[in-house]
Parts: sequence; C-alpha cells; structure tokens
Amino acid sequence: MKNTFLGFGLAAALAVSGAAASAQTALTYLFPAPDFLPAFAPFQLALGKGYYEEAGLDVTFRIGQGGADVAAQVAVGNADLGGGMGDTSMIVRANGLPIQGVAVLGGQGLTHIAWRDDSGITGPADFGGQSIGVIGFQDTAYYNLLAVLAANGMSRSDADIQGLGSGGLIQNMIAGSVSVMSGVPEWIVAVEDAGVPLTVIPARDVFPAQAQAILASDSMIAENPEAVRGFVQATIRAIEDIIADPQQAAADYVQIVDRHAENVEQIERIMRFYVESVYAPAEGRPLGAFDEAQLQEIQDFYMENEIIATAVPISEVYTNDFVTK
Repeated sequence: MKNTFLGFGLAAALAVSGAAASAQTALTYLFPAPDFLPAFAPFQLALGKGYYEEAGLDVTFRIGQGGADVAAQVAVGNADLGGGMGDTSMIVRANGLPIQGVAVLGGQGLTHIAWRDDSGITGPADFGGQSIGVIGFQDTAYYNLLAVLAANGMSRSDADIQGLGSGGLIQNMIAGSVSVMSGVPEWIVAVEDAGVPLTVIPARDVFPAQAQAILASDSMIAENPEAVRGFVQATIRAIEDIIADPQQAAADYVQIVDRHAENVEQIERIMRFYVESVYAPAEGRPLGAFDEAQLQEIQDFYMENEIIATAVPISEVYTNDFVTK
C-alpha cells in the first residue's frame, strides 16, 4: 500500500511539473552576430539567471547572418524576436518589412569613434584623408561614421573607409594599418589591451546614435504582447544588474558564457564601458524607451544622404508600450 501511495505521489508531482513546463511560452530570439559577444551580455544574464523563465518564457537563442537577415527572419515569423539597432526598423520598414523596435538597450549610443593617439589626429575634423575601419558597409556603425563626417563638412569620399569585419578591424587598428575605427566598446577595449593608446568619443556626441534594440514584427506584437513584454522586462532587469554592479555581472557572465572564463577582468572593463557610455539612461526617459524626435532626426539624415530611399511614419517604427511595467 505504501508503494501505491508513493506511486500516486510521483504521478502527481510529474503532472504538476508537466503543467508548469507547458505553461512556459516558447520564444526564439535571433542574434545578428555570435551570441558569445559581450554586447549580448544582458540576454545571456537574463537567461542564465532565470529571468526569462520567471517571466513565463522558454527562450531559445539562435544566430542570424547580420542585421538584415535578422529583420527578414523576424518579419516572416521564422524568429519571434531579434536584435538590431535603434534605427534598424526604419531602414527595413522602408523596404516593406513590418518590424518595430520594442526596446532600445540604453539611453546612449552603441557606436564609438576611436583613433590612435600616435596618428596626429586631434578630432573628427582631422579625418579627411585618413584610413578608417568599419565592420562593413551595411552596418549602423558605418552609417554613424558618415554622420560624424557630415557634421565636420566631409563625405564618404573624403576618407579611405575600409570594411574589415570585426577581427580585421581590431587587427588593423593594432597594426596601424588604419588610424580610426567606428565600432563597439569591446573592440576598443581589445585594441587598448594590445597596448595601443586611443582617444575615444561616442558617435552620439555629434549624431543621435542609438543603442542595440529588440525587434518584433507587427503580428508578434498584436498576437503575443505578453511574451514581448516578458522578454523586454527580463532583459532590462539584466541591464539594471550590470549597471548596479559591473564586477558581479562580469563574474556571473563568465560563468554562463565560459569561453570568457579567463578574461573576467577584460569583461568587467567592457561592462563598465557599456554602463558609462551605452546603458546610461537618457534624462526624462526610462531605460529601454525610444525618443521619437531622435528617430526623426536620424531618418531625415538618412534620407538626405540617400542611405534610405523611402521615409516611413516614425510612430510606426517603434513602441514604448513594453518598457514600463
């Protein structure tokens, strides 16, 4: 009789466990680049620390082939959500992809401009004739560089701009084959750790450069708003952890992404860079919220410089509905 009761107890426990599992909403998130990059630390922390699970989500990460691929896959429903930049939606929506930004991961911009201190450059006004590295010519960091040049009376033809990929960009900056780079914090830290002194300014100093963004299709927003809200809120929670204690966040991160286990000090420096220059909230806006006036300024610049051919209503490229609880 005792074994019978134990059997019923086990069956009940399994039933409860199965019900809990079935209550989790499956959600696929598509990264535009390898998921081990420190830029994606908030997502890895939210997964590893159980924040997505607490939000009722069973999240699976996948890797796309760059921002354009992510936007296309999310638009057609091959991924539920994906990663881009704060201005990605206006670019792809103009091409007929019904995508919106549902959160921007920081009140500042991701792109930073750095130049070697031994180059003789004193500021962006000296970029004419210089070799400048970017990851590629369809990347937001390239568009942000064009804005920096334009603000100083130059166009793309006034400098030797080279698309080098992330590894090539770092290597060429270290070797001195290029004097200037437009890129993200971890690349700058990698060059500095190789013993190359740099001067660094945020692209946002001269242009409303955006941080990373979480992208969703119009249909996903309409049909699964609670899943979108849960994912956004859990990711913002992880960013708040990084802001509160970068050292602890770095230690947690290398436990989750163990390929960085021997680089915890570098990861901490990268996280502090993000806290100070990317995640820092903008005055008057909660963490995660877009600024419509900034997006309009970006679109006006992109239209004027023929980066996009069609303007779309700015109110259609983002929503702040999921940022606040």
